[in-house]
Amino acid sequence: MPSITLLGLGPGNPNQLTREAWEVLSTAREVYLRTGKHPTVAGFPAGLVVHTFDDFYEQAETFEEVYERIVARVLELGSRPEGVVYAVPGHPFVAEITGREIARRARGQGIPLRVVEGLSFLEPTFRALGRDAFPHTALADALELAALHVPPFPPSAPALVAQLYDRAIASEAKLTLMAVYPETHEVALVHAAGTPQEAVRWMPLYEIDRDPEIGLLTSLYIPALASDASFEAFQEVVARLRAPDGCPWDRKQTHKSLRKYLLEETYEVLETIDEENWDGLAEELGDVLLQILLHAQIASEEGEFTMTEVLQHIHRKMVRRHPHVFGDARVETAEDVVRNWAAIKAQEKGHQPPESVLDGITKGLPALLEAQEVQKKVVKVGFDWPDIQGVWDKLAEELEEVRQAQTSEEQASEIGDVLFVLVNLARWMGVDAEQALREANARFRKRFAVIERAARTQGKPVEALTLDEMEAAWQQAKAEERKGK
Repeated sequence: MPSITLLGLGPGNPNQLTREAWEVLSTAREVYLRTGKHPTVAGFPAGLVVHTFDDFYEQAETFEEVYERIVARVLELGSRPEGVVYAVPGHPFVAEITGREIARRARGQGIPLRVVEGLSFLEPTFRALGRDAFPHTALADALELAALHVPPFPPSAPALVAQLYDRAIASEAKLTLMAVYPETHEVALVHAAGTPQEAVRWMPLYEIDRDPEIGLLTSLYIPALASDASFEAFQEVVARLRAPDGCPWDRKQTHKSLRKYLLEETYEVLETIDEENWDGLAEELGDVLLQILLHAQIASEEGEFTMTEVLQHIHRKMVRRHPHVFGDARVETAEDVVRNWAAIKAQEKGHQPPESVLDGITKGLPALLEAQEVQKKVVKVGFDWPDIQGVWDKLAEELEEVRQAQTSEEQASEIGDVLFVLVNLARWMGVDAEQALREANARFRKRFAVIERAARTQGKPVEALTLDEMEAAWQQAKAEERKGK
């Protein structure tokens, strides 16, 4: 009667075939193999007719196409009155796409299914390494890893990468791993685990694609980088701080009490960027991440949301708003991306037009940034001067109104108008007003430091310098800047 027998051939040593598998092979007339390039085949019972799907690998352009053709063919064979025995390396459900998919479709089509267990590559691999897979070892496929930009597992846990079958895949997988691991991180290539040809070679990560023995039975073992090297490990630290027996200060914090710290840490990040202090930037980004995790932990405790929801929300938003990267949309310029982003954002909000074009500007922005955002919005609806001369004229007008202002209230109002026009002037010139002012502040700090240095050289407090002496030191600072440039 129609039936499919999924049979595991073990890691490669014929002596490691299970008794059940041997009995099936001994009584079968024929067997179909995903690949005949497996050492166990040499130990098959005499007289067994062996078919392989190796020619599918040569004919198809992608592995996905190969696996789909194999699955379809096995289901077709399984529908015959005599059924089919389909054998795969290792275990039918461990690192074996065709086994899982055949089982799923067979059940859906009502074809009787039998699974004959086989020793997977995992047991002899961990035995060869002298390691236990528990408690945290991650399992990954080399083909998937090679197609990614960062590893899909945390570096705080060990990982085993299967199907590192040639040096080209090893090279691509290596590049993905080096996005997280140092190139000198010690790893192990495990060749032909469970067979007489078994070998374990330890080496720096950057050397793995140089090993001439890489083949169909090669795996890569990656020891944990460090116990504190993952997002999850840091999330546990924050949760521990907030636990009943954690830190009293952290436990008493709320979303509102933490607000000022998030703002402070953000500005410290900007400061390190302005200084091009990249070591400092790494530290300050960690401080911002701490604030994010504290808010997420508080929300989790209050039943508001979890860190998982935060990650899913931004993950899905980025994928959704970049159809030119993750979908079929085509864009030519950065401006096309911005237009697509705005259209998708409007669609997400249900096509409901905002009450004002200024809706959506964060009220908590610093005043200079808010002015920039306001002007960007109104320009999009045509509220702008026809050329930059209009901005110069408006600036002159506002400066004159400052001169004529009588009361402190009038002066504050007119100076605000001048600042707003200056932001507009910066926009017309393609200058980021916020960044320009930050850089001006930094220049002032450096120049004033020269004045203070001059005072110390003379053994005076800075306030004891005359205005002429201060001006001379100021000009010296400017000259040093020009010389530095």
